[in-house]
Amino acid sequence: METLSYRVLKQQGYPGYLLEDAPEKVLQFGEGNFLRAFVNYWFDAANEKAGWNGKCVLVQPIAQGLAKLINDQQGLYTLYLRGRENGEQVDKKRVVSSVSRCLDPYEKEGFDAMMAVAVSDDLEYVVSNTTEAGIVYDPACKLEDAPAASFPGKLTQVLYKRWQAGKGGLIVLSCELIDNNGKELLKCVDQYADQWGLEDGFKQYLHGECVFCSTLVDRIVPGRVRDAAEMARMEAENGYHDQLIDVGEVFGVWNIEGPAWLEDKLPFKAAGLNCPVVPDVTPYKKRKVRILNGAHTGFVLGACLAGFDIVRDCMQDDTVRGFMNKMLYEEVIPTLPLDKKDLEGFAAAVQDRFNNPFVDHELMSISLNSTSKWRARNLPSLLEYVEAKGILPPCLTMSFAAYTAFFSSGIQGLTDQGLVCRRPAGDEYVCSDDRWVLETYYSHRNDSAEALIHAVMTDERMWGRDLTQIPGFETAAASGLRLIREKGAKAAYASCL
Repeated sequence: METLSYRVLKQQGYPGYLLEDAPEKVLQFGEGNFLRAFVNYWFDAANEKAGWNGKCVLVQPIAQGLAKLINDQQGLYTLYLRGRENGEQVDKKRVVSSVSRCLDPYEKEGFDAMMAVAVSDDLEYVVSNTTEAGIVYDPACKLEDAPAASFPGKLTQVLYKRWQAGKGGLIVLSCELIDNNGKELLKCVDQYADQWGLEDGFKQYLHGECVFCSTLVDRIVPGRVRDAAEMARMEAENGYHDQLIDVGEVFGVWNIEGPAWLEDKLPFKAAGLNCPVVPDVTPYKKRKVRILNGAHTGFVLGACLAGFDIVRDCMQDDTVRGFMNKMLYEEVIPTLPLDKKDLEGFAAAVQDRFNNPFVDHELMSISLNSTSKWRARNLPSLLEYVEAKGILPPCLTMSFAAYTAFFSSGIQGLTDQGLVCRRPAGDEYVCSDDRWVLETYYSHRNDSAEALIHAVMTDERMWGRDLTQIPGFETAAASGLRLIREKGAKAAYASCL
């Protein structure tokens, strides 16, 4: 079977959209599954639906990467977008043709090519996703390195070369999953400009002509197909060999913090893609953390005790799904500073995303580090609800009870792997969290519901505060824990409906 290429697709009479040649308008640091299923797909859709007519040059951010595979396939790869949308199952496939090539800057030829792209008149955007550890200032980097070791160092080299050539500023779209990613990236570039003694004119260029945007990306990307039989079936159906097959969910939103004019400059709005340009991305991050991530942490621990193993099965159960939806619509959404219709639309999409027939998302994987997750994702909603309404939110309160139940259900022992507990059905599971958290629960393994809730709520290392100071919370959570212990988590969730 031949490898995917433009020639192979033409021979097959491929009926989908392809763009073989176009100006290279994007320099992208990162070539992994997420960027190819999200950013490069979006630019591909912009080519097809908005006549953007552009290509993305990818840069391998570390010494070992995908450059050779990408170039062997002329930048082409097959993308499957799978899941549920508006309650209907979706399984879409397309060959993405927005990538021109991939550069390895750790080879002289690749570094020289990156610097040549830097001074191109066609270049408009820099995109990056170099993992959360990518936006770091490494003082060991030097201007004359080829390349600088850190991503911000490489970007400084690119922008300085462009400024020296008298070329216009670029729009930098940072996709790393850290707060204020664009601002943090600019801060690192400023540090290199100072360390390397670069001219004041270059610093003015960074802050005057270049636009560093903080962004929030949201799409679940499982990535490569790991099942050999499924991979063989796909390749047989496609009629070509593709080492870069990528898989993502259907849902996707890209919130970009920037000036108002940017929304019309970017090709995404014209292509009908969900990419709002906003003055502050913070509320949208709060929306994602409180609704999407908060939903996970809010229901999965009790659902696990009730005998469920994957998220999709939870969404097909009236009680668990009803508990999650009541928590989101009646308790979380009222605390968020965005348009209610927008929030409800996002929450509705969450149910579809959790009901994805193509992803077996295990509850135990979501349960990792649940203490810090509940503190970051669920506690703020509870506190703000109490402040606004003067009463406790029943589902979030029961969620806390389920959290304590998960870490105290039939404790068998504390091992190097974690806290060994037992579900009511008799099978064991292992809680993974900070060691001191596990030790706390182990030391209280024989406590009554009231004693355990008191011990956990008053541990300020866990919550940054004494939760017993929230009026009625200790009593209500202890009552919830007793109900879970006596009648089961599903009955406890049902009592909230």
